[in-house]
Amino acid sequence: MREIDLLNGRLKLRHLVLVVAVADQGSVLRAAEHLRLAQPAVTRSLREVEHILGVELFTRGPRGMTPTLFGEAFVEHARSVLAELRRAGERITGLADGAVGTVTIGTLLAGSNVLLPRAIAALKRDRPGITVIVQEATFDALVPRLMDGEIDLVLGRLNPIEDAPELRQIDLYSEPVRLVARAGHPARTRPDLCLADLLDYPWVLPLQRTALRQELEQVFRDRDLPLPTDLVECTSILTVRTLVHDTDTIAALPELVARAGAGIAPLPVSLDPVRRPVGVTLPARRPPTPSARLMLDHLQEQAAELSAQIADGRGPSGSVAAAASGPVEPSGPVEPSDPADSD
Repeated sequence: MREIDLLNGRLKLRHLVLVVAVADQGSVLRAAEHLRLAQPAVTRSLREVEHILGVELFTRGPRGMTPTLFGEAFVEHARSVLAELRRAGERITGLADGAVGTVTIGTLLAGSNVLLPRAIAALKRDRPGITVIVQEATFDALVPRLMDGEIDLVLGRLNPIEDAPELRQIDLYSEPVRLVARAGHPARTRPDLCLADLLDYPWVLPLQRTALRQELEQVFRDRDLPLPTDLVECTSILTVRTLVHDTDTIAALPELVARAGAGIAPLPVSLDPVRRPVGVTLPARRPPTPSARLMLDHLQEQAAELSAQIADGRGPSGSVAAAASGPVEPSGPVEPSDPADSD
């Protein structure tokens, strides 16, 4: 196949926008509506791109447009180019006044229930014109979007990246994982309570193949114990907290979440060495935009405060409003609203 020169002026920026729109929308008609163009114009432009490349980018079927092998490769690069151009525009704007911009955060939910709302509130206090976008997904799903520039940083439990030199990480804090139950749980009356004593109660654990689930299973193996048979697998913190609060269910929650709500408290059963390292994952070779840099600064500042509270054995003091208004006396717990761990 002949070598393709995409810098000769024939390929236009509108071609990249159009191809990505067709891939996202799944049809020429929906892409035309999304771009507010006439359908014949979209069809014509798509044919132009395929003629320039000399390959077919999409197969046409009754269910819409499906990218070919060539299409998948071209769409991946087109997304990256468009993301970099958006970042360039934001950077110029940010350098001009620092008052507006957008930061997109991918979250694994570890740290997002307490740390992220506080950091967002603090950022919005300083720069109300910055738009913050939060997208939840697993680490494996977020990394490609991070590398493409669709998101600026990933916040959550730090996953191993030894085999990913294109990534770098910043450690923010580490917190223990505690077993929790409702305040009046019958297990609290047992002397010298241990993990084996809790097996007859219902449990809620993270989904299989998550890092926290694997670590908890290892704790059971190390103590020659089976997993509980009365088991619910869940990552919704609202569901977990309701089950624990209203029933005799046992759950494993991070320290800050375990101490953040009335009627739920840690049990005197150690889960050492299970801890949850929380941090930020970034592209190794791409500097953050001004907005992302500001977000990162506030994440580090709020993480330092949370780390001090963990070291002192305290729950999260203050509130989101407190983070937004600066240092204040503790006014009550932060009510978490996101899953505790889904990585």
